[in-house]
Amino acid sequence: QLQLVESGGGLVQPGGSLRLSCVASGFTLDYYTVKWFRQGPGQEREEISCISRSGESTNYADSVKGRFTASRDNAANTVFLQMNSLEREATAVYYCAARATGLSERCPSTGDPDHWGKGTLVTVSA
Repeated sequence: QLQLVESGGGLVQPGGSLRLSCVASGFTLDYYTVKWFRQGPGQEREEISCISRSGESTNYADSVKGRFTASRDNAANTVFLQMNSLEREATAVYYCAARATGLSERCPSTGDPDHWGKGTLVTVSA
């Protein structure tokens, strides 16, 4: 069984922080690039982050750059997303997604992920 499970979402006040986790089971993340996406109310899904297999390379959408940081612990088969300075506009369901990229340390700009998590809800509200 191949599965990605996000956790760490919840209610946070504006300006606050959360750290999301994405845990893989049934496969190893060692050879996967992992991306984070989010979809807010009435919004299209947005790619917000990418992290390469070793964490050597990361990319961020302009909307989160400087506030969100992706990291990973391959021994734990886990990818993280640290979210700081959260604003109301960050309210969304956050998804992690993994794409098999072998030994590549590049974040692919094309191609669909192989595995998706079901998402974790982040609500930014006072």
